[in-house]
Amino acid sequence: MTIRVATYNVHGMRDDVPALVRVIRATRPDILCVQEVPRRWSWRRKRARLAAETGMIVAAGRRRGGTAVLTGPDVRVLRAETHLLRFYFFLERRATAIAVVESGGLRVAVASVHLDLHVAARARHAEEAVTLLEAAAEPYGAALVLAGDINEQAHQDTFRHLAGRLADCYARAPRGEGMTFSARRPAKRIDAVFAGPGLSIVSCGGVDADPADLAAASDHLPVVAELRAS
Repeated sequence: MTIRVATYNVHGMRDDVPALVRVIRATRPDILCVQEVPRRWSWRRKRARLAAETGMIVAAGRRRGGTAVLTGPDVRVLRAETHLLRFYFFLERRATAIAVVESGGLRVAVASVHLDLHVAARARHAEEAVTLLEAAAEPYGAALVLAGDINEQAHQDTFRHLAGRLADCYARAPRGEGMTFSARRPAKRIDAVFAGPGLSIVSCGGVDADPADLAAASDHLPVVAELRAS
């Protein structure tokens, strides 16, 4: 069985929300890691609306940190948690949302992350997120998936560190050009899906959606990886 895990920075849902919904539907994710989900006025209602209009539920993700994991109807949530990451003065508070799920007999622990623009914070938070993901997965024997806005390209240190701990899905099985930022003029690959042992990467890349919707929905482009048990 193949499971589709996607990541998408939705820019606070401040852009064209109907276009955002259409893009997510075109992505057809079983699991969607989102970043910059609303976290101020009516944040619960806005997240619930996005999930409902895309046929998903909010499996994990609290107010602080702006990350969440959404799951589709064929996915059973076994565990959900959100962790604040190390605090840095004068920097945005970061968190990781983690869901341990099962679909078609395959168990995966999935973390949504949005790493900082600050180099030291980015490196520390990446390490923390992987450690928390491993701890959540261990009781369930679940394979690891970490996905999100890395705010760094593949040749840089934190991205390389993550790719050393987990497989960079796009590098292993690329589909398309892979650039994710900016949505209107894609020139950098700073959003990624990483998969751990026990998972085979079928493909990873962009989404076959209306280009006008992709440009209007957010300042980032989504990434989707097709994974199966190895």
